Amino acid sequence: MTATTEPDSQGAHFLGATPFFASGHDQRLSYGLFVPHDHTPDAKPLPLVVVQHGTGRSAERYRNQWADFATAHGCVILAPLFPAGIGRRRELHSFKFLEYDGIRFDEELLHIVDEVGEEFNTETETFFLHGFSGGGQFAHRFYYAHPDRLAGISIGAPGRITQLDESLPWWLGTAGFREKFGIDIDLEALRRVPVQMVVGSADVETWEINNAGGPNWMDGVEKTGRTRIERIEVLRDSFERNGIPVRFDVVPGVAHQGSAVIPVVQDFVAGLLATR
Repeated sequence: MTATTEPDSQGAHFLGATPFFASGHDQRLSYGLFVPHDHTPDAKPLPLVVVQHGTGRSAERYRNQWADFATAHGCVILAPLFPAGIGRRRELHSFKFLEYDGIRFDEELLHIVDEVGEEFNTETETFFLHGFSGGGQFAHRFYYAHPDRLAGISIGAPGRITQLDESLPWWLGTAGFREKFGIDIDLEALRRVPVQMVVGSADVETWEINNAGGPNWMDGVEKTGRTRIERIEVLRDSFERNGIPVRFDVVPGVAHQGSAVIPVVQDFVAGLLATR
């Protein structure tokens, strides 16, 4: 192979499954992408789909599982990585509640999205967001804070929910949201965002979500149900009471497995991409 026909040794790493890059705003955080191989800097910007990991931080696996979808539907997949143990060893849950130890994970995601838009020729004014389990916790709370940035939201099996209810304290509900985050919840904006909720029909284990006294426990959680199915039903009802339509998917035979609900989530996102 001559020098004129050799691939760009740098550029090859910015297509397909990329390395994980440190965020330019907070280098404790990082992100990986899947960029379709035929996408070029001078092409029309591609839609962006953000797939948020859960407690296990399996960002790379989720990114790879969405690669074929990205190629087939002409979009870029962004998989943020918010490491465990920031600020305190063995800490697992920080990002799920948007703020921890001075870090605003919702704002950090927006910094990453904007950086990706600059570097990878993607649409970032609005984007699609999916999260499962701990990622589902982050996703629906991010939606409360930034509906104007979302083209669609898919909330998967959150073990702890925040209802749209001003009578309940944060994070069981949204009382004090403005005082904590400096943002008013905009119901009209929330109603404009297409919403999916998804859970497996066999997602009934409770050992991780009924841990009274744990670092991610708040008295009152028990009133939202024992299983993730019951809790996401309560969250759906909270949305619908506030005039927010929900596509509600229960995936037959699936337990608490984020990978197993991906086809149903992709069906939701593909429908939205088709009308974009």
